Amino acid sequence: MRNVVLFIAMSLDGFIAAKDGGVDWLVGQDPDSTEPGSYPAFIAGVSDIVMGYTTYHQLATELCPGAWPYPDKTTYVLTHREGETAEAGVSFTDEPLDALIGRLKVQQGGEIWICGGAAVANQCIRLGLIDRYHISVIPVIRGGGVRLFEALDAPIPLRLISTESYNGIVDLVYGER
Repeated sequence: MRNVVLFIAMSLDGFIAAKDGGVDWLVGQDPDSTEPGSYPAFIAGVSDIVMGYTTYHQLATELCPGAWPYPDKTTYVLTHREGETAEAGVSFTDEPLDALIGRLKVQQGGEIWICGGAAVANQCIRLGLIDRYHISVIPVIRGGGVRLFEALDAPIPLRLISTESYNGIVDLVYGER
């Protein structure tokens, strides 16, 4: 079975975006650094990406307009919107998240990346679908915005797999205990 990975960046105080969805602050302590960090190695092992419509729309219209950043991956956008035109390799779906992930896990391929946003990540967490949490902690305290983790009914015990540091960013990788 394939792994489902929440690979996401957050501020030291737990936010993944500004209140307006902005992510221009997601940089290390030296914004001009050319250190690639852990992302290139991670994305090389991914074959499928799952995201919400807000994340898709931000990528397609603001962050990467006209050049879909994952052309060699299959992207599933969770939405109830109809009639949207998707980029090549992008599928809009209203399939229940647990059914989609269950179907993907038994298929051949690389890792399944839960790309965002917070609502999709929290649904996956509540449903117990995440195999590995790869959280990049950005050296900034936001003080507000879109919080990554919502309240849970019970704690989820994890085990530390690895840590890495580059350009002031600390990657924390946890798996199930």
